[in-house]
Amino acid sequence: MLRHLAAAVTALVVTTATPAAATPRPVAAVDREVVFTADGTTAYGTLHIPGHRAGQRLRAALLLPGSGPTDRDGNQPPGAAPDTLAQLADALGTEGIATLRFDKYGTGRTGLGAYREHPEELDYPAFVRQARAAYESLRDQPETDPHALLVVGHSEGAMTALLLGGTVRPRPAGLALLQPQAIRLLDLVALQLKAQIAEAARQGQFTPEQRRVVDAAVDDAVTALRENRPVDTTDLPPPVARLFEAFQGPNARFVRSDDAVHPPDTAGALRPATKVLLTCGTNDAQVPCATTDALTAALRRARTGGPGRVALPGVDHLLHDAGHQATLAPPALDALRRFARR
Repeated sequence: MLRHLAAAVTALVVTTATPAAATPRPVAAVDREVVFTADGTTAYGTLHIPGHRAGQRLRAALLLPGSGPTDRDGNQPPGAAPDTLAQLADALGTEGIATLRFDKYGTGRTGLGAYREHPEELDYPAFVRQARAAYESLRDQPETDPHALLVVGHSEGAMTALLLGGTVRPRPAGLALLQPQAIRLLDLVALQLKAQIAEAARQGQFTPEQRRVVDAAVDDAVTALRENRPVDTTDLPPPVARLFEAFQGPNARFVRSDDAVHPPDTAGALRPATKVLLTCGTNDAQVPCATTDALTAALRRARTGGPGRVALPGVDHLLHDAGHQATLAPPALDALRRFARR
């Protein structure tokens, strides 16, 4: 009798001590506004959280736009609306990666903020500090894993991503440098201008001697800017002259501070084995693949991880190709997804 009672008690204890494990409830994907502060300016952004399980900590990526007044979606209203960053957020979301994109200085809800009364004081390091504050905001979101953060930068944003990669804490697990500004700014401007002048000469708009004179004048203008001297625009075509005049005006501080960064020099600060993707499009007239050679070599010397440089056939600077003028081109999407997967 006692033996049977003991067996019954044992069975009861075993039964009640091992309840079925609760299945975490699914949480639907959501976008929400994020607000953070840098240098006294409130910045506004969009945090995209993909569908996940309750309590799950997600990998997350900070998205950084290219140069000029480019907003959180990768647009420059009203003229240009490629939605580059919004589409990158969508692509990463399908891989289960949360993203934060924000309106940098001079765009969207953020505007000029503390620089409203003196925009000429806005320099490139201010944008880097703003991006760092965004990274810290992403790190501290309740859904994100602070040890599985990525930084994805397009064009000038890729150079900013490089600078963050060597300085923020915790260090990012990976960087995606999409069509990056990989050489000094004024060297890149000179390269672009000379390519345009060469095409104009090919079409008969300049003689070979005129082309030589204009190319030399571009080089002289770059030297003058770097030495903080007035630019002689005498031998420059009017549109090029206006560009260099703008570089000496309210934008002078930004141009000098951006040009001071040599991206290959920043690679050495990255943590060894940091996962790095560097893309270059074969149809990218703004950032030709050859301009990424020195940065690619510097990343190898820094012993960063793969996939390294990936050439994108037929892809332009906005990550489009001939068949995809309003969406990210398949080669770009494929490279991004391979980078995003563990």
